[in-house]
Amino acid sequence: MQAEFMFDVGSPNAYLAHKVLPEIERRTGVSFTYIPVLLGGIFKATNNKSPMVAFADVPNKLAYEQLELTRFVKKHGMAFTFNPHFPVNSLLVMRVLTAAQLEGNLTACLNAAMHHMWEKPKKLDDVEVLRAALAESGLDAAHLIEQSQNQQVKDALLKNTQGAVARGAFGIPTFFVNGAMFFGKDRLRDIEDEVTRAMAVH
Repeated sequence: MQAEFMFDVGSPNAYLAHKVLPEIERRTGVSFTYIPVLLGGIFKATNNKSPMVAFADVPNKLAYEQLELTRFVKKHGMAFTFNPHFPVNSLLVMRVLTAAQLEGNLTACLNAAMHHMWEKPKKLDDVEVLRAALAESGLDAAHLIEQSQNQQVKDALLKNTQGAVARGAFGIPTFFVNGAMFFGKDRLRDIEDEVTRAMAVH
């Protein structure tokens, strides 16, 4: 069973999916592999745009997107607060997370980044703000930020991003279950159904 979650903490929908995935993991017994990617890189490679840009001239669409988000947050009882600095350039924080993953410490770092982006929102594209946020969460901020500038880390994030596009990704969150792609937080039920079906087959 191969279950993958491609994410960028700059995406509110990635946060929402991240908060729900543990429920799916508990119910199915399947652990998702988290793959850090750069949403801006995916957009550029696929000529895609964020909903706020793509539907800027469709106010009813944007209003409905906000309504759906509010319903999702309420349903799952999340402590979500829309980041007033949105969109936040996520390059630095995603390199930090890639560095943490290479060191085997992604979970703690990711939970901290999500918290400071979407629960107690901060401008995480400011290196000093990010440094303080990581330290506040008990992480070695100086080490993580230093490691984020290593070429190995930069190359790993680029490879993840290019690999996501090559597999069909055009936005975030994107999931793969045994190679089958699913996009968006509204596909989480379908993802769980596919995981359950695949496990039954095996």
